[in-house]
Amino acid sequence: MNWRLQVITIEPPSCSSSLVFIGKNCRGQWVAQEQNGLFGGLFVSRANAVRYALFENGHRPEAIIEMAGLIELDMNALPFTAATRVELSQQRRVA
Repeated sequence: MNWRLQVITIEPPSCSSSLVFIGKNCRGQWVAQEQNGLFGGLFVSRANAVRYALFENGHRPEAIIEMAGLIELDMNALPFTAATRVELSQQRRVA
């Protein structure tokens, strides 16, 4: 008998995906920004911000978080630092 053991490692979806925060900035524009600062943009409507976030995150509405407070688009931050400025207590899931 020749037995072969095959091990497949599968990463849970929550580990491989990042969150996208959406909300309004101090000027009333809608902002969408990935938690690590990898992508983001300004939008005239919530619908456009959500559409962009879905496009960028692989159509995963559960990974979009709408901020209750103000959120500013930070284009100067290094990746992996933008999320540290987000108040987690002000979050609510969009989906």
